[in-house]
Amino acid sequence: MSELKTCFKRVDYDLAGLLHYIDIGDIGLPDIQRPFVWSNAKVRDLFDSMYRGFPVGYLLFWANQAVQGVKQIGTGDKAHHVPSLLIVDGQQRLTSLYAVFRGKTVLDEDYQERRIEVAFRPRDSKFDVADAAIRRDPEWIANISEIWSSGKSSRKLVNDFIHRLSEKAPLTEDEEEAISHNLDRLFDLQKFPFTALEIAPSVDEEQVADIFVRINSEGVKLKQADFILTLLSVFWDEGRKALEDFCRQSRKVPSQGSGASPFNYFIQPDPDQLLRVSVALGFGRGRLKSVYQVLRGKNMDTGEFSAERRESQFKVLQAAQTEVLNVTSWHQFLSSLVGAGFRGGEMISSQSALLYAYAFYLIGRNRFNVVEHVLQRLIGRWFFFSALTGRYSSSPETVMDGDLNRVLVVTNGDLFTKMLEDIMASELTNDFWGITLPANLESSSARNPELFAYIAAQNKLSAPVLFSHKKVPELLDPSLKSNKKPLERHHLFPKAWLAGQGIDDLKIINQQANFALIEWPDNIDISDTAPAEYVPKIRSRFTDEAWKSMHEYHALPKDWETLSYQDFLQQRRKLMAAIIRCGFDSLK
Repeated sequence: MSELKTCFKRVDYDLAGLLHYIDIGDIGLPDIQRPFVWSNAKVRDLFDSMYRGFPVGYLLFWANQAVQGVKQIGTGDKAHHVPSLLIVDGQQRLTSLYAVFRGKTVLDEDYQERRIEVAFRPRDSKFDVADAAIRRDPEWIANISEIWSSGKSSRKLVNDFIHRLSEKAPLTEDEEEAISHNLDRLFDLQKFPFTALEIAPSVDEEQVADIFVRINSEGVKLKQADFILTLLSVFWDEGRKALEDFCRQSRKVPSQGSGASPFNYFIQPDPDQLLRVSVALGFGRGRLKSVYQVLRGKNMDTGEFSAERRESQFKVLQAAQTEVLNVTSWHQFLSSLVGAGFRGGEMISSQSALLYAYAFYLIGRNRFNVVEHVLQRLIGRWFFFSALTGRYSSSPETVMDGDLNRVLVVTNGDLFTKMLEDIMASELTNDFWGITLPANLESSSARNPELFAYIAAQNKLSAPVLFSHKKVPELLDPSLKSNKKPLERHHLFPKAWLAGQGIDDLKIINQQANFALIEWPDNIDISDTAPAEYVPKIRSRFTDEAWKSMHEYHALPKDWETLSYQDFLQQRRKLMAAIIRCGFDSLK
């Protein structure tokens, strides 16, 4: 009978040993791992489980002396620049423990330094997340990191705590004994045993990436994009870092004179989102599932893997990502959204629609050399259309795959433009504008795509703000920051007044057709007054022409304030649909 061979061995550690190896850099974090995403509450639960002596899972390491492009846990320099052990599974647990025991900061999923603080009450061995009340209460150790990072002995820590607590109220001998025991037990968590499975150094990078995928597929599900990011970390570390840097910079307002930056008011992209754009541009695919195998060098016909094929496919991805991370292209694309009436993330109902529109922008610009001013209008219309119709809301990868397949037969810029225009024309029929869209506006959702399209249309048409001499575009600037938004959504038929009429269902009260953008001082002045009362008072501030224009741009029926609520909603939905159509047509 042949002996079963494995590619790993079992090694036992205590926590103090693990932390020491992290300190000197012998244990490192490879880029195939996710950022630190645990909440402080989850870290608290980890410590509570360890304190009670519960098992907290095994660790999976990879023993390899020659790995390049490795992240370290924490944010300081290490004695050993190339770790001998890399964490394949267990990063969240080990990072949590390291951060607390050493009082170190870690980089979170937003690329910000973060300090994890867990509190402990020795009287009853209770763990909690520190808050202001806990920090003021002498019963608590607000940050247990002090237990280990202070350098004090356990006896000194116990004596200091008991002395501090006894100043509040005398302690009995039994209380002192219990507190001393519980603190000693907490201090000894550094002796907590861990079992690690170490993958042999003979296992190559590709196999390690495959093991990582298999393990996580059975636990916390990874998305297909995560699988591809795994391969980037192993075979193209610079590409993974470039993605992360772009995403990090998109979250920070650039300082004056710092140069070009991907920062914007529409989206703070994650690496996996931009990866989708690169895959669409480079491979013409919306589905990521098959791309993972392609990037591993798999021949989809024979099933064989080839290093040469893998290298050639990565070159395709590298070229595509270079275009995706081009800051000039990025901002030119975003300006097409501005040109379509959208001003910021608050008006974006679908990030998928935005990202896929970016892919089509890059295809038009780089593959077909569509003239920029033509491309700007085309992509602005395409985003308006795809957001309005919810094109990528259901099965987005499948829909995008179909759209990209249409590009395969396109040979020049004119045909590319015609292809997108034909798709839009086939769906935006007269029945859509006259029947489907008004029906879709019968919604109370605050993030309905039809509502954002309506506001974008008003913005594009330079509509006046309701009951104001200002224009909608003047007050939609996302860079304006104040305690109150310049524009607020106001109930034209106020909530309290409707309740007085026996209408108290919020789904009916908060219908999109019952809202209009007005300046916040007017919102306060109108309060809960009936339309028939407040409208005549406001009417006197405007000329007949201005009043008529305001009503047209805000889709208000003639003498709307005198209509029954249901008649008002029905008439206004049709008028709102007409405004959306007018705004869309203005983009031609």
